[in-house]
Amino acid sequence: MEGPHLLEALLDAQLLPHEVYYQPELLQRTSRGKLLRERLAPLLGQEQCIAVNERVIEALGDVQTSQGVVSVLSLAAFTASQVRARRPKRERHILLILDDIADPGNMGTMLRIALAVDVDAVLLTAHCVDCYSPKVVRSAAGAHIALPIETDVSWPTIAEKIEPRYRVLAAETAGARLYYEQDLTLPFALIIGNEAHGLSAQAHTLASQTITIPLSNNVESLNAAMAAGIILYEAVRQTRMKLKQSTYEE
Repeated sequence: MEGPHLLEALLDAQLLPHEVYYQPELLQRTSRGKLLRERLAPLLGQEQCIAVNERVIEALGDVQTSQGVVSVLSLAAFTASQVRARRPKRERHILLILDDIADPGNMGTMLRIALAVDVDAVLLTAHCVDCYSPKVVRSAAGAHIALPIETDVSWPTIAEKIEPRYRVLAAETAGARLYYEQDLTLPFALIIGNEAHGLSAQAHTLASQTITIPLSNNVESLNAAMAAGIILYEAVRQTRMKLKQSTYEE
């Protein structure tokens, strides 16, 4: 995990990296970097907190301009069961299912949105891009730390997870119903399909109904992450309005 922001998020979640490689001059350029270095010192020993030169930090990282620090952790720390164990316990009524998403930027952005909306979990079908690839991790901006993500989930397993609690809504350009006409305060699973090919046959079979976002001026479709954000935040809006109305009536 690359950069000061992700390292701060790890430390806030009390997830200590196995190793942290940092470039002293790059990290010391900002007050935030200085504070992070001071915070690291008592947590990690000298063998785990390793100072390197600029050439090494650039080779370790994936971005064009290094932010001066790279953290190394085991993937075991990010399994869905581990994340759930450290997540605040409360009722959550949304599942996000990503169906063969190919673009790392889209994947990372949707994970970030899912965390912001507080979905219960994200299920990834078998042919999705690797959710732990560097670009996905950067785009997700720390979502991996607090969001349960299940990878390579088969459609029969997805069906088991959603029944009987969730109705399944699949986002499609030519969907039969508008997304904001649905009652999104009730438990639902939202399927977002592949950027180029849309929903798979399995997604169509599983879906209770397809929903769409209205488009004007001959715009054919929206970016997958944008569509997910619009629909999920409509669920947030409806839920808050319902809570507000309930409080007012009391």
